[in-house]
Amino acid sequence: MLKRKVDIAIIGTGTAGMGAYREARQHTDSIALIEGGHYGTTCARVGCMPSKLLIAAAEAAHGAKHAEVFGIQVPAVLTDGTAVLERVRRERDRFVDFVVDDVENFDVSHKVRGYARFLDAHRLLVDNGLEITADRIVIATGSRPFIPEPLEGAGNRLLINDDIFELEELPKSVLVVGAGVIGLELGQALSRLDVKVTMLARKESVGGIEDPEIRAIAAATFQSEFDLRLHSEILGTKETDGGVQVSYRNADGVIHTVTVDYVLAATGRVPNTDKLGLEHIGLTVGSNGVPNFNCLTMQTSQPHIFIAGDANNELPLLHEASDEGRIAGRNAGIYPSLEAGHRRAGLGVVFSDPQIASIGTRAQELPSTSYITGKVSFHNQGRSRVMAKNQGMLKIYVERETGVLLGAEMFGPAAEHIGHLLAWAVQQSLTVPEILAMPFYHPVIEEGVRTAFRDAAEQLTPKENGGVGHAVASTA
Repeated sequence: MLKRKVDIAIIGTGTAGMGAYREARQHTDSIALIEGGHYGTTCARVGCMPSKLLIAAAEAAHGAKHAEVFGIQVPAVLTDGTAVLERVRRERDRFVDFVVDDVENFDVSHKVRGYARFLDAHRLLVDNGLEITADRIVIATGSRPFIPEPLEGAGNRLLINDDIFELEELPKSVLVVGAGVIGLELGQALSRLDVKVTMLARKESVGGIEDPEIRAIAAATFQSEFDLRLHSEILGTKETDGGVQVSYRNADGVIHTVTVDYVLAATGRVPNTDKLGLEHIGLTVGSNGVPNFNCLTMQTSQPHIFIAGDANNELPLLHEASDEGRIAGRNAGIYPSLEAGHRRAGLGVVFSDPQIASIGTRAQELPSTSYITGKVSFHNQGRSRVMAKNQGMLKIYVERETGVLLGAEMFGPAAEHIGHLLAWAVQQSLTVPEILAMPFYHPVIEEGVRTAFRDAAEQLTPKENGGVGHAVASTA
């Protein structure tokens, strides 16, 4: 058996693994960067980039079909599904190539091809026969789609998000199981590209929205566009000639059976930690089987082992994985010293239409007496109506004692951009008066944001409002 000794071993070359590698190289040249699958991140290969390419095509089709609201007549809109998917793959491959080029430029002596598992807390066995002993180890193995048992009967007619982009042509019908980020984005896009879509959600949750009022608005909006069924449970699937038969129970308790071309499992993701042999290294793990870790240092209960990115099942977002990888790589490099890494204000975006954004701390995480809520409906917001995008609501959460913005939740137009502005304000601990003193141009969607902050200002005392009380709300 071949053996190798290194200072740092990094398992995985996705976003977190690449970030960890770059940081670790600042401290040592004795590194093993282990990868058993394809080079290239989840985001570039099967996640955020190809899905946004599909969504872009869907938005173009939707805009053309609904141009009559502006007095524009488009006689016919035809979706060439083959051409749509060819562009998705072509542009997707460009993004993947950029990532692969980065990895190819890493020191060849550091790269190890194969899947690794722990023999003990310092030794890894790679399936190419190499045994690696490392002083410090970073786990950055990413995640994979979760497939519930009732979906397994769909056989070759079961799709995950990875598969959608490899289809040669768009199907005629798809049943989407799950109304979270992946299900909502892909399901709505397919619907707008003339695929008959039925979407099942186990509860009332849509796109991860937690506020009940915003969630109800979002559900009604999506239900007006495609067949979204809340409180529905998948019972079983069976592959048939040219399709798949699906049984599910609706909220009314009635069992329905339909036949569709494909079933898309959008039922969440699970960390790729189950085949690492974690039972051999004495880590403490949570109820989900993922190692417990410190979110500021990425350190696990084994002090020399760190975990970052989707593997830790905390925040499966590219920018979070990148930050966590850098933190883990630096601490592996300077160990036994440790540094708390910089963590950004929370920001999540769902690229549905209207979009969904969550910023900072949500109301459900706050004591009910500690905050006040400012809100705005976009139904009559000026610029939103001009664009025929006047749907949705924004709520902001402000600390009652200080007037500091704590967080927000939004379903509405341009949420990806407004979410950034609000996340910056949260990270800077800006107060309501400070935000209302910022420039707001006319006419822009951001004027709706000002309306929400004016609503919050009306509820703050003069002291909390910077000593200006209601004057701020009436003159900003």
